[in-house]
Amino acid sequence: MADGVLQLVCECKHDPWGKQGQSSLAGRLWSHMPDAGELDNSETYSEMWMGTYPSVPSRIRSTGKLLSEHLKNNPDLVGQSVCESRYGPDIPFLPKVLSFAKALPLQIHPDKELAERLHAKDPEKFGDSNHKPEIAIALSRFESFVGFKPLHEIAELIRLEPLEQFIPAHKNFDDEALRQLCQTLLSLPPDTVSETITKIQDISLSEFGSNENVPGLLDRLSKQYSKFDNGNLVAALLMNYMVLEPGEAICVPADGIHAYLSGDIIECMARSDNVLNTGFCPRADRDDVELFAQALTFKPHSPQDSLLQSRKSSIGLKGKSVEYAPPISEFNVLGVTLSPTESEKHRVLGSPSILVVTQGSAKMNVGDGSLHDIGEGDVYFAAKDAELEFSTKKGLTLYRAYATF
Repeated sequence: MADGVLQLVCECKHDPWGKQGQSSLAGRLWSHMPDAGELDNSETYSEMWMGTYPSVPSRIRSTGKLLSEHLKNNPDLVGQSVCESRYGPDIPFLPKVLSFAKALPLQIHPDKELAERLHAKDPEKFGDSNHKPEIAIALSRFESFVGFKPLHEIAELIRLEPLEQFIPAHKNFDDEALRQLCQTLLSLPPDTVSETITKIQDISLSEFGSNENVPGLLDRLSKQYSKFDNGNLVAALLMNYMVLEPGEAICVPADGIHAYLSGDIIECMARSDNVLNTGFCPRADRDDVELFAQALTFKPHSPQDSLLQSRKSSIGLKGKSVEYAPPISEFNVLGVTLSPTESEKHRVLGSPSILVVTQGSAKMNVGDGSLHDIGEGDVYFAAKDAELEFSTKKGLTLYRAYATF
């Protein structure tokens, strides 16, 4: 089969929460693309997208042609199982490299049912009808707010004097009461948000119990987005604050509340760009709070429930590959880490994949007989029947997302 692998040219976004210049891993990897030029240290580089999503599509380096168009004309490269899915001859997932210096918007991604309704109602804002569960793999120290704290922890916090006024009129503090509380906090006037934060920060740390990091997190978030942002209260009071080291990962289900705080990550999601934002962004850009609250899911409900453990993968025939396998039908992600002089070989996957080199360099031998020198920032599409082998003299780290149907 021709086109066993295709080197891609990708684009990088410049959201205001991104890291600047050389400090951004997304920017540094992108700078290896043809004609990328030198990084501007006064510019933010937030997200390098890899794949076929139409808003930030990848092109084939050798021809300049859109990868999506090439796959449409050569469906054998993705295979029958993908072609017969709802995605057709396309990539059913969207991998990215993200670098962020401050909190991303407080957000959820609609599930399929809600995505279909929103897309039908406003296709310009909600550009597809798909869900968007995602995983995030840490490439550096990674801080995030993901999912809700256990109910008993939240119940203890909202008994603090500045928060008692917001306790829902529920017999029991359950998930529905939490939904009401979240909606209430997101709906507060700016002055009330600021006053509440000030009062919380005046409380003795001993009164916070196991949540003594709340005042510090409120201070940090307030400096990023001002004391008037409702997201401060929801993130610091209601959500799990997590710190991951390189190689560790989390999984965020559709309609799972999250706000990534700092770090560099590999992110992979179902092929969608739908999002509802209600905090850590200008008020004019915020979505309907009632809709957001009604769409919330309450899993995960603890930090442990968000973690996605990697496992050694049988795809790596030399034992140097781990696999991140979320409970999502569209994709898994392989991680390959090689020390100097080591090698790894992947068996044929039978489905399309996209790989990105995040560190080091290597030779990539493709089963069709071609040999490629790969290094940091290189991104490749691999066809369903591609057999890949990697050998390095200096060390290598790469990630390879692939379709699982």
